[in-house]
Amino acid sequence: MDYDYLIKFLALGDSGVGKTSFLYHYTDGIFDARFVSTVGIDFREKRIIYKTQGGRSQRVHLQLWDTAGQERFRSLTTAFYRDSMGFLLLFDLTNEQSFLEVRNWLEQLKTHAYCEDPDIILCGNKADLTYKRVVSEKKARELANKHGMIYMETSAATGQNVSRAIDVLLDRVMRRMEATMDSSPLPHQRVLRCHEQDPVPSKAACSC
Repeated sequence: MDYDYLIKFLALGDSGVGKTSFLYHYTDGIFDARFVSTVGIDFREKRIIYKTQGGRSQRVHLQLWDTAGQERFRSLTTAFYRDSMGFLLLFDLTNEQSFLEVRNWLEQLKTHAYCEDPDIILCGNKADLTYKRVVSEKKARELANKHGMIYMETSAATGQNVSRAIDVLLDRVMRRMEATMDSSPLPHQRVLRCHEQDPVPSKAACSC
């Protein structure tokens, strides 16, 4: 194994908001304007070097899971929520309905994610299509602030903030991993934390 950490992120959002194009631009630096709807779930991978606060270099293997936005695939994709350490929640700046659906995606996260306050980057995608824009930055930021998310405006076509969004999400997740007293352990830490926190049963509490 030639990496120090395996980190899994999940991209969520309605069909057509640009999740697949976003991830392809990050991993391959390319953009394909043709729309091909993701069926079920797919993933991309990338190796990067992460610099810790102490200046150490960590080799990180990123798995970026791409989910289908259609309702009929929800029961399949929710199975991946609990194993994901961070989330990219995308909506289309030129499609108000995709923005209104962000609240429903947050409800899904609240139900299925590994903890009640996972790290989420809200991305207003297709920022390059300024002439078609219908969702204001102010409205998007208000929603992000209300739910404790970081908001960024991105474009899979130009690459605007694509790498930055993932870099910020990775930094938040790595800091969470390094926090020794974190009350919301990441998925791979749950078993260890449960054993650490479970009290040793006394003989008086035995039900036999």
